[in-house]
Amino acid sequence: MLRSLLFVSGLVVASIASAAPPPRPAQLGLCSACHGERGHASVAGIPHLAGQDETYLALALRQYRKGERKASAMRAVSGALQDREIDAFAAWYAAQEATP
Repeated sequence: MLRSLLFVSGLVVASIASAAPPPRPAQLGLCSACHGERGHASVAGIPHLAGQDETYLALALRQYRKGERKASAMRAVSGALQDREIDAFAAWYAAQEATP
């Protein structure tokens, strides 16, 4: 039984480690202009997105889109995004290496 449990645990770890990164979103230019393609902003006051929690990023974009978060540039950019596009951006930036 223990041997079987260890084998299954090893398979789970191996499948997580070999998971393919999310594809680069087609409209990444919308975000990368300020936040950088890999989520490392180079302008003071612009937050880094790389390595942030995917759920948090998607929620924040939806809040900007609804006007629940106040930032005119983010409202303008997020207003035209579909849920699937928001999810793609969130997955992309969450998968990038965080800024130290």
